[in-house]
Amino acid sequence: MSSPEHKQKIWQMIKGIGTGMLSTRHGDDLLSRPMTLVQDEYDGTLWFFTDLDSDKVFEVEGDNDVNVSFSDPANDVYVSLTGIGKPIKDKALIDKYWNGFVGVWFPEGKDSPNVGMLEIKVNKGEHWDSSSSKMVKSYKMAKAKLKGEMPDMGEHEAFGSSK
Repeated sequence: MSSPEHKQKIWQMIKGIGTGMLSTRHGDDLLSRPMTLVQDEYDGTLWFFTDLDSDKVFEVEGDNDVNVSFSDPANDVYVSLTGIGKPIKDKALIDKYWNGFVGVWFPEGKDSPNVGMLEIKVNKGEHWDSSSSKMVKSYKMAKAKLKGEMPDMGEHEAFGSSK
């Protein structure tokens, strides 16, 4: 998949964003909803809390190909990660990642029968980082227009492979 250095780069891009849009398939439809990361590092797997009786869990069980996209428009950073989703009930992971924010969604606490984790094993993705200043971007766009070229608006990289 990607090197430890690349995983660290992805983590630096997404950790400050924190909430990504999880896309799943329901029949012929693609559905997306916000999900908040709970981990403090990234090794190629994303972790989210989920209600094991939720629609997204049934969708992932029906088709485990998922996408999570992160967007920070203020800094022009965008990350799209595709992988295999799997809902799991793992007490050790629930204990490890439990926090007060999660508790709001599960008023019965971490021992609620529906508390689970959604594991996303990332196998490919893309990221864009054009975080240079607006002045620099404007200059690059004007220069490219004069030369009849596409502007270099920052870094873009695709990585990984299908399953």
